[in-house]
Amino acid sequence: MKKMVLIAAMAVLLASCGSKEQPLNTLSKQEVADGWKLLFNGTDMSGWKLYNGGEPTGWKVEDGIMKNSGVGSDFGGDIITVDQYRNFELYLEWQVASKSNSGVFFHVQEGVAQAIYQTGPEYQLIDDKGWPDPLDADQYSGANYGMHAPVGAEVKPIDQWNETRLIVNGTHVEHWLNGTMVVEYELWSDDWNARKAAGKWAEVPTYGIAEIGHIGLQDHGGLTLFRNIKIREL
Repeated sequence: MKKMVLIAAMAVLLASCGSKEQPLNTLSKQEVADGWKLLFNGTDMSGWKLYNGGEPTGWKVEDGIMKNSGVGSDFGGDIITVDQYRNFELYLEWQVASKSNSGVFFHVQEGVAQAIYQTGPEYQLIDDKGWPDPLDADQYSGANYGMHAPVGAEVKPIDQWNETRLIVNGTHVEHWLNGTMVVEYELWSDDWNARKAAGKWAEVPTYGIAEIGHIGLQDHGGLTLFRNIKIREL
């Protein structure tokens, strides 16, 4: 019996040694079949541009990781996808450095505002535990920034990768963080309009009105890292 258990254990060990994790910034055959497309090739900034025009020279790619400037104060500029999306599921992995913050935007419109956050809603990314100033409930990671606070959000330590899923399907939006849905809302509903009218976007008529637009990433406060950015249209 002991010999049989030992043989079985060795078989499991060999199988695990022979298995390979999927390389960074690639799609599996199943993902391709399911309609996923890469938004980051792991090599350069192809498919991205600065918000309101220009090359994203303030961003860089190192060892398969996309990095913003790390300087903060919007030094490197916010970037958006060249293509626009209406209904989609977006997946990406991210890390923020200590005392840093960033964001993921959708339905972003160019030429209507000076700042990216004045157009598209934002999935917030931030160093929740290390941020030096008090945060409002709708400013923590996973929030719909300035609108909806996350519920049950658990951010990993800053040296570990977080997983984000953002689902936009018609008016319905879901924010997922590390396998948990932390925010859910309906665009342009009575609740949405009431929150907008009562908050920081009350005097920003361009905020959150588009039904289609670019995906955006923010260079706002400190260093943020991104990898495995992919999307499938719904």
